[in-house]
Amino acid sequence: MTEQFVVGIAGAPYGLNGFIKVKPLSGEVDHMLKLRSVLLRQDGKERLLDIAESAAAGDTLLMRFAGYDNPETAKALRGAELLVGRESAAPLRPGEYYVEDLKGLAVHAADESAAAHTEALGHITAIIEGGGGDLMEIRLTNGQLKLVPFIKEFIAGVDLEKGNVTLKNLWVLE
Repeated sequence: MTEQFVVGIAGAPYGLNGFIKVKPLSGEVDHMLKLRSVLLRQDGKERLLDIAESAAAGDTLLMRFAGYDNPETAKALRGAELLVGRESAAPLRPGEYYVEDLKGLAVHAADESAAAHTEALGHITAIIEGGGGDLMEIRLTNGQLKLVPFIKEFIAGVDLEKGNVTLKNLWVLE
């Protein structure tokens, strides 16, 4: 399981004291206000930065990092990903999963026509945000890529411990 999660993307500087706007990827900011440091990933490099101040600003977050005290130095952080450990990520409600935990899971079918399929039909390669909800990108064992909505009407279950997702019907892969 993934232990580091991207929780936000650094945006433009805000004000004169080195704050930057941070877009939270979960849509929630409360858990991010408790952070005291984050791992910043930018241009293939990672570095740990202490958070000097943070404040909610609607659906965005304002953060100032130690050593970044003006707009010019803060501007250098634009586009960086903010990573935190699993314990600091947005809390999950029942039936919710971290996208990173779903990637790589084996896909199985639950319907009777799949009774002979004891092996995986394929694996989840990505979760894509679609207009009507999230889509699982599944690479089938024959190499084809299929998109399946990640909704209860198509998913019989998710078992992170066993590493699989069960589809209700095979026809969703047609």
